[in-house]
Amino acid sequence: MRGLFRWSSKWWPGVIPLVIFWAFAAWTSTEPLEADLAQRSTAALKDTVLDKRRIVVAGRDVTFAAEAFSEDGRLSAVASVETVPGVRLVNDETRLVPEGKPFVWSAERDVVRVTLGGSSPLPASKSKLVEAARATLGGVEVADRMGLARGAPQRFDNVALLLLDQIAKLKDGKITLSDNKVTLAGMARELGGREAIAAALKNLPEGYSVAANDVKAPPYILQAYKDPVAVTLTLTGYVPDNNAHAALVAAAGRKFFSEKVVDNLKASVGAPAGFAAAVVPALGALSRLSTGTLVVTDREVKLSGDALYEAAAGQIRAGLGKEFPQGWQFKPEISVKPAAAPVDPTVCQQLFGELLGKARIRFESGKADIVADSAGLLDRLIETALRCPNANIEVAGHTDTDGEEAANQALSEKRAQAVADYLIKAGLPANRFTPVGYGSTQPIAGNDSDQGKAQNRRIDFVVR
Repeated sequence: MRGLFRWSSKWWPGVIPLVIFWAFAAWTSTEPLEADLAQRSTAALKDTVLDKRRIVVAGRDVTFAAEAFSEDGRLSAVASVETVPGVRLVNDETRLVPEGKPFVWSAERDVVRVTLGGSSPLPASKSKLVEAARATLGGVEVADRMGLARGAPQRFDNVALLLLDQIAKLKDGKITLSDNKVTLAGMARELGGREAIAAALKNLPEGYSVAANDVKAPPYILQAYKDPVAVTLTLTGYVPDNNAHAALVAAAGRKFFSEKVVDNLKASVGAPAGFAAAVVPALGALSRLSTGTLVVTDREVKLSGDALYEAAAGQIRAGLGKEFPQGWQFKPEISVKPAAAPVDPTVCQQLFGELLGKARIRFESGKADIVADSAGLLDRLIETALRCPNANIEVAGHTDTDGEEAANQALSEKRAQAVADYLIKAGLPANRFTPVGYGSTQPIAGNDSDQGKAQNRRIDFVVR
């Protein structure tokens, strides 16, 4: 026994290094094998469409987890891993992607971003929609909140791409596709956008329909700004059509006798009823202000700025809304410009001459009724008269040579009186103004042309 024990004691220390060597050899040979099987299993799945794919190899056994988009696709993927050379056993942990019931996809726009939500049927579809949204929306941020689900309706990609084109036409809102039903809500980015979206939705494939379209048109806005420094009237916003456009610009040209009209108007659908009938007198009121802004929003007119004198401010506040069509609202914010410094009669005469050199006080043809387009000019003349309170002023009426001399004389007198009455109504003392008619006896141009006759039909202010 003692000999046997001594022999075992000598043998055992030699076994330990051998065991360690075997373990190291097994470890160093298994790790490359597992890595190789994982790589080849992954390669075998390169043509399969899967989500959340995971492969874990232990020895020659493979645990394969993934979400597939069909049962055939799932079985095919498992079979692909099972046929990889060297794989002994496949632990199948695959399952199907959940089914969307109903299948819902959405695109929502706010002031910051567009968010894509709901479900997409395949990863490739998901990527395609994100890329299309970024291309369609330019620099707008696109947030991808889409998941993956089975059960998408046929031609899903085509319909979703069509709907993305419509989200670009919204200022804010949401478009939702639920199975084959489309719902829309929000506000169009521009006038005409709502109608453009409705027209585009007529191209939905067969089987699809619009369940609800609650897209609203933006406010129908026209703005006009009178700048006394740049001596401009700037028009921006919308008008109903090209005819209305031309008419409004022409009206502005008549009412603003010294300002350059900067026309940035665009024709678009959606104008409220009576649009031109409200805008034209509103422009006339703006022409009476020293500086001011006119904003027409749907059926509401806001006018703000400085009148040239107190009576003008009162007339505008009280009178303009009465000229509007039924249903229109008027919100005046009219103050009065500080009075300008007084001047002597010589300067006053010069100022009258400059004003009347730019425009004429206009009357109805053959009558003494002052045309409303002359209100802005008349207010500037009144402002000038207020600056020389001690000067007496002759209001001189003149005509061309058309018609009988007696009739021309009477018409010139009536027109001079009409202008004097306008000044007196504005609060100027009646004893400062003497209306005189000269008929056709003092022409300043030839009466052998329409242009010359137009120059001769005039009102002059003469400081006495």
